[in-house]
Amino acid sequence: MLVCYSECAESQQEAAILSVTDVIVPERAGPRPKTIPCAPHSQVDQIVPEARMLALSLIDRLAPLADVQLGGSMRAPPGTVGLYLHPSACCAQPRAFLLGREFAHVHIDDDCSLHAILPEPLRTAAIDAGWAEPHPLAGQPTVSPDTVMLYAPRDAGEVEVLATLVEASWANARGNG
Repeated sequence: MLVCYSECAESQQEAAILSVTDVIVPERAGPRPKTIPCAPHSQVDQIVPEARMLALSLIDRLAPLADVQLGGSMRAPPGTVGLYLHPSACCAQPRAFLLGREFAHVHIDDDCSLHAILPEPLRTAAIDAGWAEPHPLAGQPTVSPDTVMLYAPRDAGEVEVLATLVEASWANARGNG
């Protein structure tokens, strides 16, 4: 079941017109977390006790974006919340999506990491700043070369950075990247 949120705040509407080149990615504190370098691509450390609460707050922050629908992910294990774009709002570029209309998902019942599509140059900026790593299957058939893992949030400030990155993924999926 998908839940659609079609109203958005003024700042979220403005995000739709931002280019991914407008996003400034701050450095993430500390070393990168360890991850499993194969599918399922999972984070194995730096998962704080409140990670699930923080990940849920991230979903709450993203759900009101225009034309976003929430549902079970088509690309990840059960318990993963997928962020989908309404069909009328999707761009025509398959590489802007994880699968179908899904542009990002959050692993709520697992490590609280995310997977999202980040186009260049934002993809490289997020990786270089320590927020992301390429998905090990990126570029393989049916997996967008722009697919990255975004590490689980450790505090409210990190939720905001991750929200900005996923908003850029949303804008890209709408053709505004």
